[in-house]
Amino acid sequence: MSDPVDLTNCDREPIHIPGSVQPHALILVLAEPSLSILQASANAPERLGLPLEELLQKTLIELLRDSDSAYLEKHVLSKQLEASPHYLPPLKVGPAGQTFEALLHRHQGLLILELEQWPDQTSMVHEAVYVSLKHTLNQLQGTTSVVEFCQRAAEHVQEFTGFDRIMVYRFADDASGHVIAESKRADLESYLGLHYPASDIPKQARTLFVKSQLRLNPDVKYEPVALVPALRPDTGLPLDMSYCVSRSMSPIHAEYLQNMGVGASMSISIVIGEELWGLFACHHYSPRYVSHTTRMACEFLAHMLSLQVSNKESDEQHEYKLRLHQEHRLLADAMALHAEFHPVLIQSKGTTFAGIEAGGAALLLNDMVYLRGETPDEDSVRALSLQLAESIEPSVWATDHLSKLFPDWAKCAELASGVLAARLSRQTPAYVLWFRPEEKQTMSWAGDPTKPMETGPHGDRLTPRKSFELWQEEVRGRSRPWLACEIDAARMLRQTILETEVRRAEQLVRLNAELDERNRQLDSFAYVASHDLKEPLRGISNYSNFLLEDFADQLDDQGVNYLRTMMRLTERMETLLDSLLYYSRLSRGEINSRRVDLNVAIEDAKEMLIARIQESGAHINIPRPLPEVYGDADRLGEVFSNLISNAIKYTDKTPAQIEIGWQAGELDSPTVFYVRDNGIGIAAEHQQLIFQIFKRLHGREDYGGGVGAGLTIVRKIIERHGGRIWVDSLPGHGTTFFFTLETDPNLP
Repeated sequence: MSDPVDLTNCDREPIHIPGSVQPHALILVLAEPSLSILQASANAPERLGLPLEELLQKTLIELLRDSDSAYLEKHVLSKQLEASPHYLPPLKVGPAGQTFEALLHRHQGLLILELEQWPDQTSMVHEAVYVSLKHTLNQLQGTTSVVEFCQRAAEHVQEFTGFDRIMVYRFADDASGHVIAESKRADLESYLGLHYPASDIPKQARTLFVKSQLRLNPDVKYEPVALVPALRPDTGLPLDMSYCVSRSMSPIHAEYLQNMGVGASMSISIVIGEELWGLFACHHYSPRYVSHTTRMACEFLAHMLSLQVSNKESDEQHEYKLRLHQEHRLLADAMALHAEFHPVLIQSKGTTFAGIEAGGAALLLNDMVYLRGETPDEDSVRALSLQLAESIEPSVWATDHLSKLFPDWAKCAELASGVLAARLSRQTPAYVLWFRPEEKQTMSWAGDPTKPMETGPHGDRLTPRKSFELWQEEVRGRSRPWLACEIDAARMLRQTILETEVRRAEQLVRLNAELDERNRQLDSFAYVASHDLKEPLRGISNYSNFLLEDFADQLDDQGVNYLRTMMRLTERMETLLDSLLYYSRLSRGEINSRRVDLNVAIEDAKEMLIARIQESGAHINIPRPLPEVYGDADRLGEVFSNLISNAIKYTDKTPAQIEIGWQAGELDSPTVFYVRDNGIGIAAEHQQLIFQIFKRLHGREDYGGGVGAGLTIVRKIIERHGGRIWVDSLPGHGTTFFFTLETDPNLP
């Protein structure tokens, strides 16, 4: 079953192996090093004056004069001939001694000699173009823009070749062509500004335009001349004629040119890097041959144009590129001085980020959206970021037609037809985005681009279109395209941001390590100090007691009071040391983690405090059972014991109301537990002080006394469980302590 007929049929046409040449030329396919003739075009016997059978048994050397053979062996065959055809001086070939224009190139292990002879000398171009070539190049260098540059070049190519019309196409990203310059005969209609659909030049033709920079078709109504034998004798495969200048045209292209009324054509590729940037399309409305001398000049000019066009484009963007580099340097310097990059970016000057010209910009980071200029709303930016994260692989990506990829975005075309996106994270949607609005334009096509061809006589292929009448299209949903320097600027900004984040992460790791070491040293000091001080303190207390027991009757009242005060102070000092020692042990000791039922832990805490609860009449309410957690049961019981004890202690209401509960966390957030009371409350400025060791907010004897270590111990226990604690309080209305614990993945 044949393939369905569509535009890709043209893309599959094997135009590099046509098996024939144009009749103004003949081809000899030669084996090296013997230079024996393996294949010849069917017109070779007549042109060279030898029967085909005899020709295929000869070598090239036998067909040349001695001087030409010597020239070939000495100056040509030792060269690299693979890149493109090598122009030779005119050769006299065969017994008849006919003179030919000659080209030679090496490809796939063969030498291919093309011999051209144009019968109509009146249309042959022989001008001494080299004389004016230097002057031409000087004129081109004085132009200020790519368009002016191409216009001047088109005029000079017309002067060199005498073609009726020279057009300079520039190819767009979608492979359509745009005529940006034209030089023509005065009486012809202008094609300047017209667009040609991508299907006019199939994909494989573009590939050949890159390989072979100049191509001549002196008479588009020619009859092809076949190669004999049709296949290579050494491989049994068709001859690859990619670099043959006289290669037979595609019949579809020949018909296309005839439909335009063209009698002869020549193309000169403008290649930048490995990409086909544009094309000089030369049309003549009758057959026309261009001599080798003129073609060599045009080919040289094409090489120069390829270099100059790139330079001209670079010059046009030079000032803008300098501005972008300056903006980036300012941002990079500012980011280097700050721990986080996003405040620097958000507070930077301009209507977008990094000086990139756009309607607006956005930063999506940690689920926060920062907008600048004219942009879609926050929800739309989040939605777009999700789509980009799921669909776009490159870390920096740009489009001037967003709705083509994401049709739902057509409704936002006025703000975001163009998007430049720099992704900041692979784990979460985090982007810097630039938006460009829609730029409505009317595009003039040479014929309807949506119906370029119809099914016709070329088998299952498509016939070339016949209509080139002006066809105008209103283009919607597209923005001004993003320049390469703008995409580079976005890439540089992304790199700087990532380096800033890496530097920040390294700094945090270092600070955490230093903090851990200092905490370890402080814990060690507290343990040693509290342990070693207890013994002499105990001695002072004992000896004070001995003095009172044995010598109280020998002291006056003042002396006895001094001793009793000393004993009270030592008792208090011992209590402080006990608290400090216990605190340090919490830091040094192991946490015996296991599955813990917090309801049991709370009951244990209440049992320990039963006397105080009964005495105060406090009412403890647990609205619903608490979930199981992973931790040290004794330590967690201590947390509840301390918090309940505090709630009973710091109250001015009877009875004290205490509620213990929990709130499920959202998504990956941990469960939040709380202990709430209706006590005296804590002023906002004191709420962080309550977790400092030995820090009391009230007099020593107020609210039952104490040394001020309970909440410090609570915080240490929770931190050892990977959680955190915080307080919410309003003086006179009560206090709520919230805390979390490390989530254990094994728990439901």
